[in-house]
Amino acid sequence: MRKNIEAEMQPMQFPFVEISGGPRDRGRQYGAFASARIARGIEHYLAQFSACGLDTASIRRHVESYLPRIRDFAPTLVEEMEGIAEGAGVEFESIVLLNARTELLHEARVVANRQREKEEPDGCTGVVILPQASATGQLIHALNWDWKAECASTSVVVRIRRDDGPDVLTFTEAGAVARAGMNADGLAVTANYIESDQDFRKPGVPLALVRRKVLEAETYAQAIGVIASTETLTSNNLILSHRDGVAIDFECAPAETFAVYPTDGMIVHANHWTSVAGLAKYKDTGILTTPDSLYRDHRVRERLLLKGGKISKADLVEALRDNFGDPWSVCRPPRPNPYGALTATVAMLVMDSTAGTMELTPLPALNTKSSTYALSGDPAMAA
Repeated sequence: MRKNIEAEMQPMQFPFVEISGGPRDRGRQYGAFASARIARGIEHYLAQFSACGLDTASIRRHVESYLPRIRDFAPTLVEEMEGIAEGAGVEFESIVLLNARTELLHEARVVANRQREKEEPDGCTGVVILPQASATGQLIHALNWDWKAECASTSVVVRIRRDDGPDVLTFTEAGAVARAGMNADGLAVTANYIESDQDFRKPGVPLALVRRKVLEAETYAQAIGVIASTETLTSNNLILSHRDGVAIDFECAPAETFAVYPTDGMIVHANHWTSVAGLAKYKDTGILTTPDSLYRDHRVRERLLLKGGKISKADLVEALRDNFGDPWSVCRPPRPNPYGALTATVAMLVMDSTAGTMELTPLPALNTKSSTYALSGDPAMAA
């Protein structure tokens, strides 16, 4: 079965689109370019909703319940999402669904009376190497994104030319406004799944919109302000770096944020809480579905420490390819999880915010070919 699954997966480089103009124009350009991938993503998540017993009218009601808080948080992003829907030729509610899929999938499971421990975690292993530990003296920010293997065929890279702030380069599921990325002012952000016993109790802003607003910040302080002041439905972990050599990991409960600072010149974070203050207030419930998290970050950190403070990009990529515990490894091959979903490390992402470049490797457990995308100049180069 393992060989059959791998044979059926054919890693393809992620398509790139540059968008510009006002929010609605940007959205239309994005939607038109990525319409096929957006349609596949919508179909995939609608099938999950249907499996939970929700019909189209029920889905629409759930989506509409999110619109007031999304409009309050970022009205220009609502306009951009409206443009995406127009460009892709789909309903606006479907684009909201893609941007709030974490929150809406939980609500669907509640309707279906499913147990929380049967939810599928959006895992990751995130790393930042500070200049003092880097072989080149430049900060490196990286991520292995573990999620549904199908997302390798529904994700895109978007370069956003903005008149109202720094340009943004983001890797995301097609139709979503952001996932991981960097901006022209030197900020970079990645996200990791974490969970607490206080999640899913009060409505909050969808995570995709929080990440995009972080990427629209002009200063590190403004980005921190977005993270610390925004209430969400669920916990999440954000690693925020700046090309000048600063990085902080933020373990976020729905209404509270805890800073975790680098040690040994690096941050390594998987999918469990590490903040002493956070653990004193919240129970880590995510460890029930991601027990492998407890060794994944340790494996990466130990491999990088062996480099003696002279860590190269190649060293980091090698560490992120660690396959101990296969298939629940740092670099995860496509495998059915205990609940039937096909999960994998969808992409390995390595960002150099000094150079303004993002290197992406789709399905890295099966593939070594990557492409490098840039904030300016040539859009993409295959490696």
